[in-house]
Amino acid sequence: MTITIQNQTFILHPSGALFWETRKLLLISDVHLGKVSHFRKHGVAIPNNVVSENFKRLTDIVAFFKPEKIIFLGDLFHSTKNTEWDLFEKWVDCCTNKIILIAGNHDIIDKKHYTKIDIDVVESLEIDDFLLTHHPTIKEGFFNFSGHIHPGIILRGFGAQSLKLPCFFQKENQMILAAFGEFTGKHVLKPQENDIVYAIANDEVIRINLN
Repeated sequence: MTITIQNQTFILHPSGALFWETRKLLLISDVHLGKVSHFRKHGVAIPNNVVSENFKRLTDIVAFFKPEKIIFLGDLFHSTKNTEWDLFEKWVDCCTNKIILIAGNHDIIDKKHYTKIDIDVVESLEIDDFLLTHHPTIKEGFFNFSGHIHPGIILRGFGAQSLKLPCFFQKENQMILAAFGEFTGKHVLKPQENDIVYAIANDEVIRINLN
């Protein structure tokens, strides 16, 4: 799905990633690496393939768009370092792209560990008239790309039929990206007038008619 915001072209990908064509930037939010290992440590049974699937999806999306930079919009790693950090280091080592992390509320790993593997960690980033943050933020004169919410929408059919889907959720000067991680959940948002919802279904991004 290709859209235009403030005369710039963006591609919304079914993975939840967003590609800024002009700048060759790949925006990814809420991967939550390490979450599976964290939950397993506390006795929650989770399929083994979830960990590998996150890294496969990251590799595939980078190979698809070939960005100059990858910007993670927060919550890249779920909590403290665990066995998935070693996998992440190996992934970064194979990745030739510049990586920037906009710190989210779950990003509690000390910056020095990211610096060691050549990842810049910042609180926010301004590029042209766009503001990149983890939490949805309003700043006059800027369009905000953010994450944090893990947005979802419920589509209702005839009778009691309903379907909960992840989505990109756009307001007047803001877009909240869908969560990229495999094990993240969805928070259902209720669109207001003039909001735009791009749902992700069957490996497609579809603009939802809210009327």
